[in-house]
Amino acid sequence: MSDEEMSRDGAPEGPAPRASAAHPPERNGQSGRQRLLAGLWPPRVTRAQLVVALLLFGLGLGLAIQVRSNNDDSALRGARQEDLVRILDEVDDRTQRLEDEKQRLDAQRTELENSSDQAEEARKQTLEKERQLGILAGTVAAHGPGITLTIDDPTKSVAPDMLLDAIQELRAAGAEAIEVNGVRVVASTYFSGDAGAVKVDGHAVAAPYAFEVIGRPQDLEPALNIPGGVVQTLEKEQATAVVERADDIVVDALRPAKQPDYARSSS
Repeated sequence: MSDEEMSRDGAPEGPAPRASAAHPPERNGQSGRQRLLAGLWPPRVTRAQLVVALLLFGLGLGLAIQVRSNNDDSALRGARQEDLVRILDEVDDRTQRLEDEKQRLDAQRTELENSSDQAEEARKQTLEKERQLGILAGTVAAHGPGITLTIDDPTKSVAPDMLLDAIQELRAAGAEAIEVNGVRVVASTYFSGDAGAVKVDGHAVAAPYAFEVIGRPQDLEPALNIPGGVVQTLEKEQATAVVERADDIVVDALRPAKQPDYARSSS
């Protein structure tokens, strides 16, 4: 058979042409780039991947909380053992004061419920409550055990907010009546001015700042001397703070009883 006849019968005349490496054959009408994009988007999340993501999120959240907790406790970590004991005692004392107040109120309720003359008992308790509120409002004088806090400021560096911090610490420690340089401290008391020119409720006061405080001395004195507390803060400003206990402190600076303009009793 001649070469021409073999060609007509469909026999291969030579090797088949190969696809170019630069132009790979397309499959299903899609190029390689299109198939890659189709495989990546939209993302397909399996259950295992979702569980792993949740575990990693929980682990990260736990580490963040731990780091923040460690930062918050850094001040206590550096405190001495006796300072930590003092802080713990102060917390226990505050808890005991709240428990005593609860028991006192429970006893008053019981007296009202069991008294044969409930009207007279209610009147007595009302008068006692009026006296207590008068002390808190600064409208009546008071005396009792407590402490004196004397702050000397030779460099005129004690700012009003430092004195306010002292008031807040004393209140938190159970102070019942406070007087600063002849000015009665009440709930609305504010400190203004600048260091060396402090005003209490608009009244100018000068160093040394004398605090007369009625309360339990065993609670008030440690509250001012805790690490990083009022005394240490003042000492950093080259001021001196002296705390002394006393069996009888007299707080006799009075505030006028202010009648509210709009508020009325709802009873």
